[in-house]
Amino acid sequence: MQAKLLLVTPPFSQLNTAYPATAYIKGFLEEKEVSVAHMDLSIELFTSVFTGDFLRSIFKEAQDLGNFQYPQIQEKKEAYIARVDVVIAFLQKQDIDTAKTILGAGFLPIGHRLSKVNTKIKWAAGEAGVIDKAKHFSTLYIEEIGDFIQANVDEFFSFTKYAEQIATSASSFDPLDEVLNYQPTLIEDEMFTILEARIKKESPDLVCFTIPFPGNLFAALRCSQFIKQFFPAIKIAFGGGYCNTELRSLEDPRIFEFVDFISLDDGEGPLLKIVKYVEGKVDIDALERTFVLEDHQVVYKNKIPNTIFHHRNLPAPNYAGLPFDKYVSFLDVVNPMHRMWTDDRWNKLTISHGCYWKQCSFCDVSLDYIGNYQNTTADDLVNKIEKIIADTGITGFHFVDEAAPPKMLRALSEKLIERNVNITWWTNIRFEKTFTLELCQIMAKSGCIAVTGGLEVASDRLLAKMKKGVDIAQVTRVTHNFSAHNIMVHAYLMYGFPSQTEQETIDSLEVVRQLFEKNCIQSAFWHLFTTTIHSPIGQNPEDFGIKITGPEFKGFAQNDLWHEDPKGADHTKYTKGLNFALNDYLNGLGFEKELQNWFDFPVLPASHPKRLIEGFLS
Repeated sequence: MQAKLLLVTPPFSQLNTAYPATAYIKGFLEEKEVSVAHMDLSIELFTSVFTGDFLRSIFKEAQDLGNFQYPQIQEKKEAYIARVDVVIAFLQKQDIDTAKTILGAGFLPIGHRLSKVNTKIKWAAGEAGVIDKAKHFSTLYIEEIGDFIQANVDEFFSFTKYAEQIATSASSFDPLDEVLNYQPTLIEDEMFTILEARIKKESPDLVCFTIPFPGNLFAALRCSQFIKQFFPAIKIAFGGGYCNTELRSLEDPRIFEFVDFISLDDGEGPLLKIVKYVEGKVDIDALERTFVLEDHQVVYKNKIPNTIFHHRNLPAPNYAGLPFDKYVSFLDVVNPMHRMWTDDRWNKLTISHGCYWKQCSFCDVSLDYIGNYQNTTADDLVNKIEKIIADTGITGFHFVDEAAPPKMLRALSEKLIERNVNITWWTNIRFEKTFTLELCQIMAKSGCIAVTGGLEVASDRLLAKMKKGVDIAQVTRVTHNFSAHNIMVHAYLMYGFPSQTEQETIDSLEVVRQLFEKNCIQSAFWHLFTTTIHSPIGQNPEDFGIKITGPEFKGFAQNDLWHEDPKGADHTKYTKGLNFALNDYLNGLGFEKELQNWFDFPVLPASHPKRLIEGFLS
């Protein structure tokens, strides 16, 4: 027997581009002569829901359930139904003629979002500005429908996640088990219909779900429940980022009512062994890094030594067969970096496996996806790039590294230039001094248009405690080098790090203000610090002056931890003000305002000089 596989990305993930996991596994397994098909159930379901016919069913379901939230949408339902197919087609193709139609008076029904559209947005001149404005209006219109669905038909519905609220920090399987016993929603029934058609077409022996985030878990379980009921001979496997980080301590056997195998870390080796087991070529004890159920107990099978497939020896991801004509470009926030995630089409590719730094105290450095650093060659990368372009017709690349190594970025940039391979690309980096003006120039010439990186707390004391290996002065000079060559810089910002004081929070905001003002960074996002069990902080909290207070592990997921920080400020009260300030800075506004302006309670004045960043640049 030769097993046939179907790899599935469950709802919902990014809607503008394909999540890469199934493409990576497909490329690998086909080289091993395994029969593999893959599908993006996320985009397939989304484009099935947002049609005139299905929307009519949505309105009827809301009426049958007696739910009438957003009555203005209910009142204009015929207009929403009549326009949705045109709008989705436009978000897929973005043509100027349809853009003009959408912006025409009376074309779009005006609901609770479009009635509050920001009329101060300055759109680009010419057709590009018309298309962007139409995309923004279309996005708000689609979001209005999404709000209606969530409020009236399916409380779990959201564009890039599904039922995330019951999968996040799910230390017990109880909430998931309870909801899995509910009657499927209208959205879930449509998901089953799409999945069933593909299963009948492919006749797989093994269906594998990649679960990158908590917002993919419940849909994967619902699909598995459906398969177990109607196709009981098919085996089911789970893998992906959620399993790798959340399910490493799995004890609860109930999840195995829906799934046969749960693999950890890189999927190539474990999945190849699972295939051989399904084919009857090895016994169950030959499995690697895989949870199974034996005698009603969860058992971790990990035959040593593991079969390791080095990053440099892996084939290119195979994106062929994914529906690239169906992906949609949303434009909800008119911010250039946000658009990188939600708007353009990207092929996702990894330059290096893991992180070459792997020291940050808040990061999951104990896990394979961070700690196991592996590299390859520039020639190998460009060969993969050329193959992926041939598969997808897309020349935009998002290199999804934990932190792309500067030496590899130099080698890759020079090789792209040498071989005259014209792409547009962006990636995540560390702001280290290796990124000189000269290296940034080479990267820009090769097609680099943006980088993201962690500035985190913007405090030298806390950056040292984090083991970031950078300081504010270095971040200033490096971000300036990128910006000088028109490479956009997005900074990840953190507040609430253990022992962070109110003064350090306000000083961090002042550093961020000055970095924006001097055009060192053009985009940023604040994250409230969370302790994870796989980080040095989570494993040694006493070294950072905090106490772990929960949650109690009850046999299922274990990742995010609660903590008390006796030396730190009450950080949650700063959330609103930090985001208010950042929103203005993103738009080139508010630099002259005192920091107190952003907060509705008294805050300390910044202790940094007003020309701190200017001094580092000079």
